[in-house]
Amino acid sequence: MLPGIDDGAKTMEDSLSLIRQLRELGFERLITTPHINSEYYPNTREIILGKLEEVRAALREHDIPVELHAAAEYYLDDHFEALLASGEPLLTLWDNYVLVEMSFFGAPPKLEDYIFRLRTKGYAPILAHPERYGFLHQDFGKYQRLKDLGCRFQLNILSLSGYYDRPIQQAAEKLVRLGMADYLCTDLHHQRHLDCLKEALESKEVRKAMGKVIG
Repeated sequence: MLPGIDDGAKTMEDSLSLIRQLRELGFERLITTPHINSEYYPNTREIILGKLEEVRAALREHDIPVELHAAAEYYLDDHFEALLASGEPLLTLWDNYVLVEMSFFGAPPKLEDYIFRLRTKGYAPILAHPERYGFLHQDFGKYQRLKDLGCRFQLNILSLSGYYDRPIQQAAEKLVRLGMADYLCTDLHHQRHLDCLKEALESKEVRKAMGKVIG
């Protein structure tokens, strides 16, 4: 929802349209989490917070009553390791909670070290879309290992609707069933995501699964 800095909204008009529609769905407070990935989206704290202020100004100008905040979705790689070493404050969802992600093809070799270092620095890691890491599907003990290390899990609502594929939907449903899902998110990037989100929120099955997570 911060335009032009990753694979989300491209223009301010895109941002305002998506946010306006989310408000119509009942969302009053949003936390946008643009990617920080040195290879594809080399965003910084300054870039993200600067763009946040631009969107907030546009929301006021267009009288869209939404409380907008920004954190980041940190890709776990050598650049992230350097950020940790630098001591620069990370962008958090709230309090000390930091959203992280990894490759869909395999975990980084230093995954457990990254989690440990985050926690020793006082951060609480939240793993984005754990259900989409296919390499974990065949051994749910690996999910439990991440939980034991102190990771919380944030699932995509669209995963519960089957938007991606059946194995991802099954993994999401199993994480919910086992009580391993801590949070839900839209992972909203574009209008198609929003259209499918509207459909998902009308599904009894999806709403039932969501209720198990959010109580």
